[in-house]
Amino acid sequence: MDLRINALNSQAANGIGRSVAPRAGGSSAGVGGVGGGFADNFKSALQSVSKAQNDAGRLQMEVQKGNPNVSLEETMLAMQKAQIGFQATLNVRNRMVQAYTDIMNMSV
Repeated sequence: MDLRINALNSQAANGIGRSVAPRAGGSSAGVGGVGGGFADNFKSALQSVSKAQNDAGRLQMEVQKGNPNVSLEETMLAMQKAQIGFQATLNVRNRMVQAYTDIMNMSV
């Protein structure tokens, strides 16, 4: 998972959080050439973490039921992937809250 944040130009930053209608050509590249925007990328990352957690839970239930087609190693690996994804998401959320707090505390 790449946790780097690319710099946005001011035009792209103004479009964060807004939904962008698809262009006539069918592509939905966002404002200022940023593909999809921050909100869409963050939403897809959250969905990916949620899917990993659901898969890990499903595998854990199958191991508990004694399903011979699901190995304990596969289940433990899926659980670790879900945990790492959740921790990364939590860190991103904490940094976003801290940035918001810093911006709100700036004097104008």
